[in-house]
Amino acid sequence: MEIEGVSFDALKALPTEDLEALLAFGRPITFRMGTATVLAEFNKLGDDLIVNLAHIDGGGEGVLVSLWKLVAGYAKERGYPGICWNVHALTCADPNPRLQRFLRTQGFEETSSEQYGRVLTLRRAL
Repeated sequence: MEIEGVSFDALKALPTEDLEALLAFGRPITFRMGTATVLAEFNKLGDDLIVNLAHIDGGGEGVLVSLWKLVAGYAKERGYPGICWNVHALTCADPNPRLQRFLRTQGFEETSSEQYGRVLTLRRAL
């Protein structure tokens, strides 16, 4: 699987400043991963990496699991103690009940925040 036509290995080999520029911390970004289009935002809160997944259109070939692995590797290499995932699967335009069930089986819990509203959240320690 590739992101915007670039292999995971090539992305991992980028200098830190180039990779962080691509992640556009604090700004929403859209990218193609496999056959899916992903709308996400990356942030830092305290020492944790925050990943907000607003929308995934298409896919089906394990995009979410691949993204989890890629982001976890990035976070470990940069010394983040944890990743907080916020998935906007409850309030998107076309909620997917299968995705919601899958996320809950992975340990995600429904939370509500002033900033994001109702989301499924999971903090994974690294």
